[in-house]
Amino acid sequence: MKYVRQFGGGTADGRAKDKALLGGKGANLAEMASLGLPVPPGFTITTEVCRHVLEHGVGAYPEELGGEVGEALARIEELTKTKLGDTTAPLLLSVRSGAPASMPGMMDTILNLGLNDATVDALAKESGNPRFAWDCYRRFVAMYGEVVMGVVAPTEHDEQPFDVILDSIKRTHRANRDQDLGEPALREAVAMFKAKILEVTKQTFPDDAKTQLWGAIGAVFASWGNPRADYYRKLNNISASIGTAVNVQAMVFGNLGDDCATGVAFTRNPATGTAELYGEFLTNAQGEDVVAGIRTPEPLPELAKKQPAAHAELVRVARLLEDHFRDMQDLEFTIQRGELFMLQTRSGKRTGKAMVKVAVDLVAEGKLTTREAVLRIDPAKLDEVLHPTIDPKARPPVVGKGLPASPGAAIGRIVFTANAAQEWAQRGEMVILVRTDTSPEDIHGMKAASGILTARGGLTSHAAVVARGMGKCCVTACTSLRVDAAKKTAAFVGGGQEKRLKEGDTLTLDGSTGEVFLGSAPLVPAQLGTELGSLMQWVDEIRTLKVRTNADTPTDARTARSFGAEGIGLCRTEHMFFAPERLLAVREMIVAADEAGRRAALAKILPMQRSDFAELFRVMDGLPVTIRLLDPPLHEFLPHSAEEIENVARDIGRPANVVAAKVADLHEANPMLGHRGCRLAITYPEIYEIQVQAIGEAAALVAAEGVIVQPEIMIPLVMVHEELRRLRALVTTAMDRALAGAKIPYTIGTMIELPRACVVADRIAEHADFFSFGTNDLTQTTYGLSRDDAGRFLPAYIDGGVLPNDPFAVLDPDGVGALLELGVRGGRSTKPDLKVGICGEHGGEPSSVELCHRMGFDYVSCSPFRVPIARVAAARAALLGPGK
Repeated sequence: MKYVRQFGGGTADGRAKDKALLGGKGANLAEMASLGLPVPPGFTITTEVCRHVLEHGVGAYPEELGGEVGEALARIEELTKTKLGDTTAPLLLSVRSGAPASMPGMMDTILNLGLNDATVDALAKESGNPRFAWDCYRRFVAMYGEVVMGVVAPTEHDEQPFDVILDSIKRTHRANRDQDLGEPALREAVAMFKAKILEVTKQTFPDDAKTQLWGAIGAVFASWGNPRADYYRKLNNISASIGTAVNVQAMVFGNLGDDCATGVAFTRNPATGTAELYGEFLTNAQGEDVVAGIRTPEPLPELAKKQPAAHAELVRVARLLEDHFRDMQDLEFTIQRGELFMLQTRSGKRTGKAMVKVAVDLVAEGKLTTREAVLRIDPAKLDEVLHPTIDPKARPPVVGKGLPASPGAAIGRIVFTANAAQEWAQRGEMVILVRTDTSPEDIHGMKAASGILTARGGLTSHAAVVARGMGKCCVTACTSLRVDAAKKTAAFVGGGQEKRLKEGDTLTLDGSTGEVFLGSAPLVPAQLGTELGSLMQWVDEIRTLKVRTNADTPTDARTARSFGAEGIGLCRTEHMFFAPERLLAVREMIVAADEAGRRAALAKILPMQRSDFAELFRVMDGLPVTIRLLDPPLHEFLPHSAEEIENVARDIGRPANVVAAKVADLHEANPMLGHRGCRLAITYPEIYEIQVQAIGEAAALVAAEGVIVQPEIMIPLVMVHEELRRLRALVTTAMDRALAGAKIPYTIGTMIELPRACVVADRIAEHADFFSFGTNDLTQTTYGLSRDDAGRFLPAYIDGGVLPNDPFAVLDPDGVGALLELGVRGGRSTKPDLKVGICGEHGGEPSSVELCHRMGFDYVSCSPFRVPIARVAAARAALLGPGK
C-alpha cells in the first residue's frame, strides 16, 4: 500500500478516476498536472490514512507514512529549489483537505506553513517585500492557531479572537482594510496572535516547520469529523466512512503585489448555466479571502483589463478543462507576478436551472449524448426550477441591493444566527438568515433558512457556493446592509436614510436580481424554459416507468398534467368533503340513526361528488383516473369540543347530546388501525355504493361530451381477500347501474398498505385488476411507527446513525421494499399482467422511484410539483439498471 501520491513537474502518480483514493481535489490536481497545466508541485496523502486514523485514533498513522511524506517533500524542494524551514530559501506549503465527494468549505485548510521568526525574514529578503512576508506570517499564525491549536470564538455570537485583535490594530493604525496595514502593524499582529494562543492554550506557537506540517496534517484529518462536515455529509447522503485525503502543495502567492491575484472561476454561469467564464478575483490577496467573503472581489472581466495575459491563459485553461471533463468546472487559481497557477478544478455546484441548461447545451455542442445528459441530472434539484418567482407587476419598494448569488425568491422573518434559523424553522417559521458574511459553521442555519442575505462576500463566496448547491435563494454583498448580530438588529443605510429592522421582521429576497424588499412580495409560478422541455423529451424517450399524480382537485390535476403527468394515481375522495356545505351533509350521514337516514344524507353528497369526478375526468381526458373510495375513520369529520358539538348539532338539527354520544361512540384508541378504509364499507356498504354511483354517472356524463374516460376504482386497506371479493361485487353492481348502458371500460383494484396484504397478495389478486401500494401506511405498519408521533424521536435515530434516512421520506429498500417485492411477485403469480403502482409520498422521491423501476412497477404517483422529478428519476433508473 502506497500512502502518498506525488504530482507536479510534468508527472502525476494518479488520475481523475482515482477520487476514492486521492479525493476529488487530489485526483484532479493529478489530472491537471498530467495535462501539463501550471500546477504547483505537491503530494496527496490518501483516504486510506484517514480511515486508518478513524479506526486507530488521532495521530495513529501507518508506520510507512513518515518516510513517504519525507520522500515526497524532498521532491517538492527539488522542483522549487527551496527547503522547508530553510533560512535562506524557505519552502512554504498549503495543507488542504479533499474528500472523494465535494464538500466546499466544510473541512480545514492551512496556508503559508513553514513560516517562523527566521524564515519570515528570509521570505522578506527573497521577495523584496517585507510587508508581503509579514502578511503571510500573520495569516499563517491565525490559521494555525484556529485550526490546529483550537483558538476559536466561544459562541456563535462572538467574533473570532484573531479578528478582534486585527480590527483593534486597524483602528490603531487608522487602516480601513487588511491590505492597508503596513509591516509594523503586521508584526504587531503576529506578536499579539501568538500571545493569544499562549493565553488560551497554554502552549507556545511551534517554530519548527516539520512540527507545523504534522500538526496541520493531523488537523485536516481531524476536520473530517467536525460538526459542520458531519452535518453536510448527512445533508448530502455522503458516507462518513470514505474519509478525506490531505493535499500538501508548494505555495504560490497572490498577495505579493498588484501584479498578483487570486480567484475563483466557473466555466459557465453556475446560477443560470449561460456559457460564459464566470467568477471573481482579488488583487494582492490569498485564496481564502475570496471564498470567505471578507473582501468583496471584482468580476473576471476586470482581470482582462488589469492582467490581460494571465486572463487569456485562464480562458484557455478553462476551455481545455471543460472539454476534458465534459462538464462545467469550478476553478481556483492564483496569479503570482503575472503567471497563472491552477490550484483546483472540480465539477461545479450549480442551481437546478443551470443544471438543466448546462446538460442540454453540452448535448447541443456535441460533448454529451442525450443519455449521458440525463445521467448528469440530479432529479431532486429540478424542484428549484419549479419555484415561484416575484411578480414583476407588483414589486414592492427595494430597500437594498446586492449580488444575485443564487436565484429564486425567498420570503421569511429575519434571524441573525445559524442556531436561531434552525430553531425558528423547527417551529414552522420561514426565515431569512441575515449575516455580515457566512462561514462553514453556518451550514445548519443555511439549510434551515428559506434564503440567505449577507453584507459582504461575492458571487463565489462561501454563502453563494453553498446556497447554489442547496438550491437556496441568496443575495451577497448588500453593501448598504449593517448587521449587529449581538443586538439582533440590522439596518439598510443609503441616500441619507436608515431603515432599521429587528429579529422577526419580514424581508423578501430576489436571488435573480439581488434585490431586497421590505415585507412579503407577491409571487407568480415559475416560467419553464425551452431547455427543460428538451430534457423532458429525452427523459420520456428513455423511461419505461409511467408517472401519474396524486390530485384531488381540478387545479392540482391541471398543474400535474402541465408537468407531464400520465394520469391520476390517487384521488382521495375524503378531501372533497371539507367544504362547509359538504361537511354538513357528511356529518348528517355519520350521526344518522339508521341506513335510511344515512342514505338520505348521502343523497345530498351525490351531486357534489358527481360534479367533482366529472371535472377531473375532463381535465384528464384520455388518461386513467384512480379514485380511492372513502378511507379515513368517520370520527375525523366530527367536532370534538363542547362548543363545536353545540354548533354542529344546531346546523344539522339534531340534539347536542345525540351528536356528543356519536362522537364518543366513534372514538378509537388507535384510529389508524381502526374502523376505516374498506372496513367502513363492510359495515356501511351504502357509503361506497353512493360514491361509485357518482363516479359512474360522472363518467357517463363526460363520455357523452366526447371525453375519453378511464375510471379506476380503488378499495383501500384490504387485509383479507374476502373483503375485496365482497366489495368488488358491490362496486361492479353500483357502477354498471350508474353507467346505464354506457360502454365505458373501468377497472377495480385495491390499495396494498398492510404487511398481511403483501404476504397474501396472490389471493387478493384474484379479485383485483390492479395493485397500488400505499407506502405511507405500509411504512407505518411495517415499522410499527406512527407517522404523526415519530417526528419526536426519528431525528435522533437519523442523527445517531441508527437509521440512514427518514423511512417516511425515503422508501426503506430492505424492510418495506421486501414487502413490496413480495406483493408484486404474489400478485403477478396469479395475474401476470397485473398493473402495479405506488401512490405514497415516496412516489416522487428519486431513490424510491428507482427502486420501483427495479421491481417492475408500471407507474409511480406523486404530488403535481414532483412529477418532473419522478420522470427524470425513472429515466435514470432505466439507464442504470434492469426493470420491467
